[in-house]
Amino acid sequence: MTHFDSRALKRPVNLSLNSDLVRRAKDLTSNLSDTVETLLAEFVDAETTRRAETQRQIDALVEASNGFIARHGAFGDEFSTL
Repeated sequence: MTHFDSRALKRPVNLSLNSDLVRRAKDLTSNLSDTVETLLAEFVDAETTRRAETQRQIDALVEASNGFIARHGAFGDEFSTL
């Protein structure tokens, strides 16, 4: 479900990575850049999905709270001087 322009130009970036981890990763893949790009795309998709779900939960809670207040009033209304 990758939602990025896979045809976009590639550009060099500076990253600070553990040198031992990079060495070990290079032993496991013939193209470290493509491997990292794939993993980064998966992370972006997962994080975007997680954040959207969190927002849906917040929206549902606000809607439920607003409905409760509309039916029963807000806690403390009886004490309000406004």
